[in-house]
Amino acid sequence: MTIQNPVVRTQVIGDPAIRNSAAAVSGEPRDERRPHIVAVGTAVPPTSYTQQELLEKFHVRDPRVRSLFLSGSIERRNLVLPPTGPDGVPLVESQGELLRKHTRGGLAMGREAIDRCLDQAGARRSDVRYLCCVSSTGFLSPGFSALLIKDLGLAHDCARLDVVGMGCNAGLNALTAVAGWAATHPGELALMVCIEACSAAYVFDGSMRTSVVNSLFGDGAAALGVVAPGDDGPAAREGPALLRFSSHIIPEAAGAMRYDWDDDQGKFSFFLDPQVPYVVGAHAETALSRLLGGAGLRRSHIAHWIVHSGGKKVIDSVRLNLGLSRHDMRHTFSVLRDHGNLSSGSFAFSYKRLAAEGAVAPGDFGVLMTMGPGSTIELALVRW
Repeated sequence: MTIQNPVVRTQVIGDPAIRNSAAAVSGEPRDERRPHIVAVGTAVPPTSYTQQELLEKFHVRDPRVRSLFLSGSIERRNLVLPPTGPDGVPLVESQGELLRKHTRGGLAMGREAIDRCLDQAGARRSDVRYLCCVSSTGFLSPGFSALLIKDLGLAHDCARLDVVGMGCNAGLNALTAVAGWAATHPGELALMVCIEACSAAYVFDGSMRTSVVNSLFGDGAAALGVVAPGDDGPAAREGPALLRFSSHIIPEAAGAMRYDWDDDQGKFSFFLDPQVPYVVGAHAETALSRLLGGAGLRRSHIAHWIVHSGGKKVIDSVRLNLGLSRHDMRHTFSVLRDHGNLSSGSFAFSYKRLAAEGAVAPGDFGVLMTMGPGSTIELALVRW
């Protein structure tokens, strides 16, 4: 695969994030009006399986497929599997059954993640003024935003947005929109909710193409609360300020990651090109340099790294190309180990682990990074 001429976009929320590198590093007081991440909540289905259990449950004997499952640094995944037939093998679900699973499971996880996020923020459901829902594992209209407003009894004038089909990078695509809304509505709570019922997007045909996907993804939802302080006083700001967002798009790799219709199976199916880890890794440094260069920062100024748990090869490729240590990406690796690839919400699971660790200090900079179809690398610069 030959990749050339990426298209790059950078967006700054509010005033310029950092006036110059000297100001940024010397600890000049930040603009307190910026949108901040104020809370995070996550949820997964109650059923969890080891990779070995999944192989046995589906009676997989192909040594190549077994190797895929057992060599990817994943120990467990939360999934909602189909019922078992008389032969002891899980039944094949129709596309209609998968879409119903997507809706039912997605709503359950979304509700739980939102309520946990609100609890952490000390907020009520009635405080939510903007709801952005992200999903790539099914299609429905009305989308999750309308269904959750009804389900949770949110205000009927709550503004909303559904981001659908953008894949694993979509969490940061959506967070850009959420931060933009929050910046123009100071003091009001905005939520981004990533809802990925990946078990509603599987095809089991025994091929290596589908086996790569089936060995990787898990179900999960993550909600982030975002507030820009208002005139009546500062909002809770235990989390970081959102300073800058940047996209690095590689059009020549548009088909490398996709979720499209499989005529043979009569349902939608994920596809991942084997070259994806190397394509992403090769462009990671360029993408990061643009994000940091616009803020007058260097890589050494970044204390915390939250990178999408895309898979062992993807993580290793990004880590090596950026010169990061395994410690830098410890939460990325641990989320992959415990849950697999959670698509758009993976980075929020890692952010939650960093927040719980107590390792950040005021003034620390962090980078959030996600990768997905486009092919695209999405980034955000934050400061505590």
